[in-house]
Amino acid sequence: MSSDRTGLPAPHLPRQLWAPIAWIDEQWRTRVRFEINAFGQWSAITADVNPSPADYRLPGPTLPGLVNAHSHAFQRGFAGLTHRRDASQDDFWSWREQMYSLALRVAPEQLRAIAALLYTELLEGGYTQVCEFHYLHHGRDGRPYADPFTMSRALSEAAADTGIGLTLLPVLYERAGFSETALAERQRRFRTTVRDVLAIRDAVRSWHLPNVSAGVAIHSLRAASPDAIRHLARACKDDHGPIHIHVAEQQAEVRDCLAATGQRPMAWLAANVQLDARWHLVHATHADRSEIEAIADTGAGVVVCPSTEADLGDGRFHFEAWRSRRVPMSIGSDSHVQRNWPQELRLLEYGQRLALERRNIAADPGVGVASTGAALLRSALGAGASAAGSGDQTWGLKAGARADCLVLDPQAGGLLGVVPPDLIDAAIFACEAPPFAEVWVAGRQRVAAGLHRGRVAHREAFVATMQTLAAATD
Repeated sequence: MSSDRTGLPAPHLPRQLWAPIAWIDEQWRTRVRFEINAFGQWSAITADVNPSPADYRLPGPTLPGLVNAHSHAFQRGFAGLTHRRDASQDDFWSWREQMYSLALRVAPEQLRAIAALLYTELLEGGYTQVCEFHYLHHGRDGRPYADPFTMSRALSEAAADTGIGLTLLPVLYERAGFSETALAERQRRFRTTVRDVLAIRDAVRSWHLPNVSAGVAIHSLRAASPDAIRHLARACKDDHGPIHIHVAEQQAEVRDCLAATGQRPMAWLAANVQLDARWHLVHATHADRSEIEAIADTGAGVVVCPSTEADLGDGRFHFEAWRSRRVPMSIGSDSHVQRNWPQELRLLEYGQRLALERRNIAADPGVGVASTGAALLRSALGAGASAAGSGDQTWGLKAGARADCLVLDPQAGGLLGVVPPDLIDAAIFACEAPPFAEVWVAGRQRVAAGLHRGRVAHREAFVATMQTLAAATD
């Protein structure tokens, strides 16, 4: 019997799946057969057909896989460990110092172990692709490894070990702030130039790992000079890959940008860089109306990370303003205090309700989507595909797309007795745990009975890594 990268027997590889019901083209269809080709893509999808003996029967309602559009995998290593306050005040900037302490201790094999556990959890949480915003590159002393791609390999290997799709985004990171010319000592592992970023992107692509691709990223306007940002943008002019950037996450960043450039962050980006649909602005929390208008005119998208933005006290994302201009909005879990998309979408909606004192903010009856859950999922699917470097035509439950799907567990507490059209709403707003019985990536079953096949081994490696890190100093 063959085996996959987990060392376990290879998952069942049927060429046909059959679902009693599936969400296709944003509507529920019954008795659906999915045919898988030798490249791990959907070759045909047919509704209203009875199962045949050749079909593997999916045990519940079936959804497309979702992209996690923003991840810092190493930060899974301190989820839950930052909730003490000894000073008079705690905020993003004090949290950042704790993050640096972890970043300075993680070795390549530890990064792989942390990422592997994270990626199993993301798969169990309904994500089949993750965009890794990757800036942890060098050794603990800040010197490049003999193999400059060592940390990128660790992440790519973790993705291959677990079976999740990966879009690696090496990050341009040059300086500590708008008025600085270099990085702070505690940022020494992050240093990159435009040449470095492009070299990592091209190396990852050259490895031809299954379901692993690459784009580029810019840490933020404060962390890269205007000349370098423009240089990277020009170098990527004819490249198909996505380009991500943190922007306007904190009010202090907005104030510093105004002082340094005379413009707010997104206004500066729109005026100085030729943005297009490849660009994805992560957080975009503090935007005024003119900035939203300017970004909307470019085709760029935004990436919302509700659990991290709430955890760090970033502020409220102005969902309705962005949605009114039909700006693509994907979802990410960022620092991984939560690791399943139904909870991220729930928190996004509930944050709006608390601030606005209204309900069902994301529902979009103007375009025929009265279901809040369906409207949130619709946005996250399309924008997420773009954030990962795939177009709408190569993502989802459609012929030619990668054969990814999620199977809802009909026995999940929040889904008991629920039928369309309420299944997606119930999965997001009524389930306490990820409601997925099975998760498939590229035609391979990666999660069965709600658990990843390699979960035990990855948990053990993670625990050992955490024990080692706890004893280390930076």
